Amino acid sequence: MTAEQNKTHRFVHEAEAEVEEVLGRNHLWYCRPDLVDTDKLNFVRAQFPPGGFHDFHDHPRMEEILYVLSGTAEQWVEGERRILTTGDVVHIPEGIAHATFNAGEDTLEFLAVLSPADSGEPMTVDRSGEEPWCSLRS
Repeated sequence: MTAEQNKTHRFVHEAEAEVEEVLGRNHLWYCRPDLVDTDKLNFVRAQFPPGGFHDFHDHPRMEEILYVLSGTAEQWVEGERRILTTGDVVHIPEGIAHATFNAGEDTLEFLAVLSPADSGEPMTVDRSGEEPWCSLRS
């Protein structure tokens, strides 16, 4: 089934998710405006191998919720660091710098919901080379 055909569907099977590999981690996209008929939500399952991470970044016009399915996340929101495990959630308001690092020996797997789905460009802004973000984990 093509993405255009699928846009009329409300059910997305795992085999229909769009797989995006980014720096050794996998994103399985189930809901995005180019995949289903929505302009409100993005929904992705992320899989980070041991040592995998998404360094400090923000979403200028999107808020985000992360829900840990399995593994251990070292989660940063601005300068606050927390360890998250199965069942833990973090809400990240729009424009707030954050980062997720796999802090365990197993694959970290989590769900992310971002809204609104189409926030304009850029969706994500890398902050990893900026202070204080580049020095927080030192």
